[in-house]
Amino acid sequence: MSKSVAGPEIEKLIQLLARVPGLGPRSARRAALHLIKKKEQVLEPLAEAMAVARDSVKVCTTCGNVDTRDPCTICTDARRDNSVIIVVEDVADLWALERASAMNCLYHVLGGTLSPLDGIGPDDLNIKSLVERVSADGTKEIIIAVNATVEGQTTAHYITDQLDGLDISITRLAHGVPVGGELDYLDEGTLTAALRSRTTL
Repeated sequence: MSKSVAGPEIEKLIQLLARVPGLGPRSARRAALHLIKKKEQVLEPLAEAMAVARDSVKVCTTCGNVDTRDPCTICTDARRDNSVIIVVEDVADLWALERASAMNCLYHVLGGTLSPLDGIGPDDLNIKSLVERVSADGTKEIIIAVNATVEGQTTAHYITDQLDGLDISITRLAHGVPVGGELDYLDEGTLTAALRSRTTL
């Protein structure tokens, strides 16, 4: 049993920080110590920002993104191509695609993937709202950008079946060799996907 090195308030801070993805117990202790040492410069502004986020962050009822308004900034941006929707598993995936600035279109966050073993079925995801949105919005293309896992591929096939009959193009992200990747370091699944998705030079 580990000894407490600080009062219960600091121990609680450490325990809460340890719940943040990417922070284990040791990293949480280092982060807590840094926050305490930089109380005025970091801890107080962070506490204020977290209080504001707690009170103002909403989930967009259109796409599932998180923002301080509903509909979100992306959905209300008139400069975006609203004929294309990229379907992602999670908000983190949406943010990653936005950082890449590869396309200027709309998104739809599923909230996970189908996983019967974990008890996650179609009704637990934002699939029905996607079908309703595509039917009403005049969408021309759906880009399915889910992870290349068994659950991701199962979800992609299910979405494709649900959109069957609608006059839209359904595409998915290419899978294969990453830019700068060396073949010798890639796994067999990645190499197989790369060969199947080969293109003409």
